[in-house]
Amino acid sequence: MNTIQTITIWAIPVLFAITLHEVAHGWVAKKFGDTTAQSLGRLSLNPLKHIDPVGTILVPIVLIVVTGYAFGWAKPVPVNFNQLRNPKKDMVWVAAAGPFANVLMTMLWSIILVTAISSAGSENKYAEFFVLMSMAGIFINLVLMVLNLLPIPPLDGGRVLSGLVPNNISALLSKIEPYGLFILLGLMFMGLLNKLVFTPSILILFFIMSFLGILPQEYIPYLEKLLGQAS
Repeated sequence: MNTIQTITIWAIPVLFAITLHEVAHGWVAKKFGDTTAQSLGRLSLNPLKHIDPVGTILVPIVLIVVTGYAFGWAKPVPVNFNQLRNPKKDMVWVAAAGPFANVLMTMLWSIILVTAISSAGSENKYAEFFVLMSMAGIFINLVLMVLNLLPIPPLDGGRVLSGLVPNNISALLSKIEPYGLFILLGLMFMGLLNKLVFTPSILILFFIMSFLGILPQEYIPYLEKLLGQAS
């Protein structure tokens, strides 16, 4: 694999993952009465609308150079919770929409993976490329899903939790929200984010492979190559 192919293998799934994740938030918010994202043009499937120059580009590059790990974020879709018909209740659905979009994309990439692996033994010279890309797509969406379900505001899991707990606890969570990014960075530098996010994502990936009937000897070599490219 040359450098351009390696970048493509990761870049396309990442762009799909962050775009549909954010659009899902805005789409569900619109269904519950908030048209903020629509009025600002953020329901677009154009990835450029959702790329944050700092969080999507600068921070991941710096962290890879300094720590060997990538971490970043997309430009959040704006949601005015006060415009929701039932702000506390509807916030749960709006927040959960992002991870659910990642689940759907995981299913889509799984279908592509099965098709690509079945073609890998033939003379299809593009089969390996699509196997690697589909595995990257599954892994990226699993990581985004697990990460966003952590009960730390302003992650989706934190907002879901805030919408389910009593108002006094919800108020406490809102006070933690400004420090959420620093909490995540602290977990990363302590090596805990790897255990909380990447380890579960790999385990779920193994489960998906088993569910799809893909034998370890069929996907482990690709996984080793894929993660070797990412390191």
